[in-house]
Amino acid sequence: MNARIAASAEISVDPDAIARSARTVIATEAAAIRALEPRVNGDFVQACRLILGCQGRLVVSGMGKSGHIGRKIAATLASTGTPAFFVHPGEASHGDLGMILPQDVVLALSNSGETDELLFILPVIKRQGIPLIAITGNPRSSLAGQADVHLDASVSSEACPLGLAPTASTTAALVIGDALAIALLEARGFTADDFARSHPAGSLGRRLLLHISDVMHGGDEVPRVGPEATLTQALVEMTRKHLGMTAVVDDQDRLLGVFTDGDLRRALDDDGVDLRGASVASLMSRTPKTITADKLAVEAAQLMEKHQIHALIVVDHERHVVGALNIHDLLRARVV
Repeated sequence: MNARIAASAEISVDPDAIARSARTVIATEAAAIRALEPRVNGDFVQACRLILGCQGRLVVSGMGKSGHIGRKIAATLASTGTPAFFVHPGEASHGDLGMILPQDVVLALSNSGETDELLFILPVIKRQGIPLIAITGNPRSSLAGQADVHLDASVSSEACPLGLAPTASTTAALVIGDALAIALLEARGFTADDFARSHPAGSLGRRLLLHISDVMHGGDEVPRVGPEATLTQALVEMTRKHLGMTAVVDDQDRLLGVFTDGDLRRALDDDGVDLRGASVASLMSRTPKTITADKLAVEAAQLMEKHQIHALIVVDHERHVVGALNIHDLLRARVV
């Protein structure tokens, strides 16, 4: 029978007591994390060596709350260059052990180090000669004793006042897992581009994988006129192409300048400009900001922000016009 939980209306809330409890939890877990730093020793380095030398994948396993932490560790490792996945120890003894191969390395988590489901499958793992790394809160436990490398995640106390709910201990295990992931990331020379390739749908992936060539307008969609074009002809071209500017090009399609909405406003405000007779070449910006198609789309956003502009002409290395884009293209691509 489930214990009866008192209705919220019957509970007297003391704001000071709640804040005090929360601060105690944070302080307890922070102390548990600080205690881990001296334990980054030869065992930690050996664990990293085993994983770096692994020809297969890192198989992470744990039961209960340790299992939840293990899943997160496996996900972090997989996204930072270390192929990893989680296997539930209970399911492992009912067929999922077939997912673990001799070329793999196993990372097992258990605060007590005496989790039955883990200990039950250890003989099979050891018989195949699979290296075992254990993260436990008890260096003298059965799991620690059978491991090739043991990482000590023991804590002086849980943050739970009853000393029952895994709190500081799970935090300590998670931090060790993060430490492994980042140490391995740096040892592999894993880059931001590598990270983006495993996160193609996220905002970081878009920022690091999307190039100018993926978002720019090309071909006939690029507004362009010759230097002899009149202001009216330039405005017609700008209106047809909807980019708020037009490139001014020579007969080889090389960029001579750019005429923008801003240039038009400045011309309208200048009494010395003959709007009917002026050529676009006399009103254009002769040193416009440009970008090449191989650059990242996020670089275009940075360039626009830095120079307070809303559009860019895309050129090749000989300044031939190959495309154009504006801030709306970057917004549609969710780069900004």
